[in-house]
Amino acid sequence: MEYSIKNERTVFDDHYKMVKAEVIYDTFDGNKINTERLAFERGDSVAILIYEKETKSILATNQFRYPTCKHTEGWLLEIPAGSLEENEKPDDCIQREVMEELGYKLTSINLIYTFYTSPGASTERIFLYYSEISIKDKIEKGGGNSQENEDIQLVKIPVSEIPSKIMEVKDAKTILALQWYVLKNCS
Repeated sequence: MEYSIKNERTVFDDHYKMVKAEVIYDTFDGNKINTERLAFERGDSVAILIYEKETKSILATNQFRYPTCKHTEGWLLEIPAGSLEENEKPDDCIQREVMEELGYKLTSINLIYTFYTSPGASTERIFLYYSEISIKDKIEKGGGNSQENEDIQLVKIPVSEIPSKIMEVKDAKTILALQWYVLKNCS
């Protein structure tokens, strides 16, 4: 099956970008569809599930998320994450984000998988990592990047609470990571 993209153009360009294009693609019955589609170009992101050995806890963040106010949430519990900067490698980005948000230096990281956040609307992929750290790896304050107006609280979730915490979490990447952790440790 094949597709082609024509007349792709930017229709909104601010902190994020929206593009519109004519898309022609094959159908499963052998025909073609010719239509216009929009794509939210957010860029790729990274996220990481961090296990702190001494406390037997997963490290999470609590921070304000403006879009969730539409549903009266405001603050969300999430795993550390962030957006890749131009020409930045995902491995370098996750190191930077964890230092900014939590103040920990990661000694090793393992890529679990890469996935799309909302493939019907967004080009964003998330590179999801896992790391085990020690209390002694906390070498900076964390709390977010003040130049980005971040205010991030470190939350330690004991692994014994993960099954019940999954039902409370509202962030998809965090739910996915916690479920992966539970499955990994059940076998």
